[in-house]
Amino acid sequence: MDFTDNAAGPLGMHPYLERIIGYLGEQDPITVLENSPGKLELLVSQLGSNGLDKSYAPGKWSARTILAQLADVELGMGFRIRQTLAEAKHHIQAFDQDAWARRYARLEPSLALETFRALRSWNLTLFAGFSLEDWLKEAVHPKRGKESIDLMVRFLAGHDLNHLLQLEQILEQ
Repeated sequence: MDFTDNAAGPLGMHPYLERIIGYLGEQDPITVLENSPGKLELLVSQLGSNGLDKSYAPGKWSARTILAQLADVELGMGFRIRQTLAEAKHHIQAFDQDAWARRYARLEPSLALETFRALRSWNLTLFAGFSLEDWLKEAVHPKRGKESIDLMVRFLAGHDLNHLLQLEQILEQ
């Protein structure tokens, strides 16, 4: 995926955002976010330690990498949302997910799952107290333009669904 492409997709947003949010469809993002840790834990237990090193397709991330990436994205998006709430006209700092992923093979999968669970719970508690003004507050992403907190949360839910699907594909192999 070329993350530097700024052209809008058919729905008028950045193609990467559009693709990830597309996994959400008509589902409630908060319900998806609430259910993801349990689904992730089940999939990881079904994969077992041998399955964590398998990938859903040649050249794609392993289950171990996906698990660590989910924890890091939860951390990164939680920070991004908090910064958006705290600052007027916040400018989001983008990150290179592949550069972060280069170190994931050394990380303990059970710790990644525990971290994801804790951060998700913490973030959901924050979201539960949002006002309409909070949901509509925007920040500026350097490659994708303006993003509301509502859009960020929808992205987070779609991101979960994307990676849960990948883990299910690994399990089916």
